[in-house]
Amino acid sequence: MFTRAEFFARLGRIGLCLPGVGLATALLAACSLVGPPQGAQLATPAPATPASSAAANGNAAAPPPIAADTTPAPERDAVVRMLAYADRARSMTSAELNQEIARLGNPYLPPSQLQLALVLSQLRQTPELIRAQELLTRLLANPDAQAQVLHPLARLLAARYGEQRRIEDLLEKQNQQTREVQRRLDQTNERLEALKAIERSLTSRVPAPGASAPASRGRTPPPAP
Repeated sequence: MFTRAEFFARLGRIGLCLPGVGLATALLAACSLVGPPQGAQLATPAPATPASSAAANGNAAAPPPIAADTTPAPERDAVVRMLAYADRARSMTSAELNQEIARLGNPYLPPSQLQLALVLSQLRQTPELIRAQELLTRLLANPDAQAQVLHPLARLLAARYGEQRRIEDLLEKQNQQTREVQRRLDQTNERLEALKAIERSLTSRVPAPGASAPASRGRTPPPAP
């Protein structure tokens, strides 16, 4: 390995001996003889890490993994069966609903209580809807494991039935106001018709203004005394 001073001294001697193209060849040969400075090390690229790859991709964070469904199979099956029953009850006629209500009776088991609540809600009547809410309240107060499986669905139905009752009560109030307005309108029309009848009767009794004039002209004046 040559030092810098030795390199330029050798280069001068080669340049004096070789003209033209030979000088260029000598320069290339001399450069190949000169190594890197002492203590210098070639920089080697560091291996890419996952963090640097993410930074190169615009700091895009990886999406979190989707949590697996940890609901036990028996609980899922109970809810699925109840949803299937609700869909079947939705397509029943009024006669079929009444038959199903008679079949269920006054159930004690939580699944039967929820089924009866579903059937009662399909009748679209306030007393039956109130009874369905009472059944759901009993079901939600039951700490039994068979009832707790159905608690989420029962809470959903209880909220839905409460909203349905609120809308029905509001609609009933509006109907009452409409009936009251219609009653007052009918009374006003009756009074107006009575006033018109009185006016017509008075008009028919009053004689015409020129009706007595021809009779007075036809009379003979009394003789003078």
